[in-house]
Amino acid sequence: MENAPFSEWLERFSSYLRMRNYSPRTIKKYGQTVERFARYAWLRQHPGPGGIRIDEAALDAAPLDADVNVSAALVTDFFSFISEGRDYKPKTLHRMVSTLSSFYRYLYAQGVVVANPMIGVERPRIKNQELKYLKHSQVLRLINSIENGRDKLIVRLIYATGVRVSELCSIRVEDIDFEEQTIRVKGKGDKIRTVFVDEDTLQTIDEFIGNTIEGPLFVGQQGNPLSPRTVQHIFRQNAPAGITPHKIRHSYASELYRRSKNLRVVQENLGHSSIKTTEIYLHTDLDERRNVYKQYFPLSNGKKSGE
Repeated sequence: MENAPFSEWLERFSSYLRMRNYSPRTIKKYGQTVERFARYAWLRQHPGPGGIRIDEAALDAAPLDADVNVSAALVTDFFSFISEGRDYKPKTLHRMVSTLSSFYRYLYAQGVVVANPMIGVERPRIKNQELKYLKHSQVLRLINSIENGRDKLIVRLIYATGVRVSELCSIRVEDIDFEEQTIRVKGKGDKIRTVFVDEDTLQTIDEFIGNTIEGPLFVGQQGNPLSPRTVQHIFRQNAPAGITPHKIRHSYASELYRRSKNLRVVQENLGHSSIKTTEIYLHTDLDERRNVYKQYFPLSNGKKSGE
């Protein structure tokens, strides 16, 4: 398709994201990133008499009528430009790259662009991306150290299922299947998935709810579901410094992968739409690394150099 302007495809892309149940906040952020790139592309595609001159004022005044067909080099130049103008964190730049990648995957699927320029764009490195987490025995000690029954169950349920805090707070009693040992949870974009629960945790839930047959599993003020802020407070009161609900979820993912080596199952259990998101939760087991080192590295396995 020739001369396909950003202005024509921005709203269609937003509609596509709404159809996929993206949150209004996410759609807004996606739109802001694509618009900023569109204005930059227009300035590059329409140089003035003195050549190409781009600053913040020119960028704000530029229209959204640039052609969406751009090169990977132009995209790379865009990220160089915005990095020079502001001190963006690597995670922010990573998110912006992901946004444009989603936009161009959509355009390519629609036949609007002949090639996806994002394939040639490298993502910024994020230092210290590995999150601090607790090992299995450490999580159990944390759970056993909590005296309040509700708070103990909250921490245990996050670890037993890997649910997000928002998902935990939205669990209703009727979502729990004690026979199948599963819970239906509502994830990002209101997507429903099934998570599995161990028998001991289910027994604790059964004792906690008593004769309740419906309503929020964890009740907050005025009968409403418990708020995520309250869960965060529970962790601040009971967990070691730096250990958050998200990091207990991380512990769940790391432990499940370490034992199963099944990345796809971990992805589905966590409710990740992309397996790339799941990869940051993975750690190569120390024992596995030690065994491989001893088995294959020539200085450690008794073999002479050159054998």
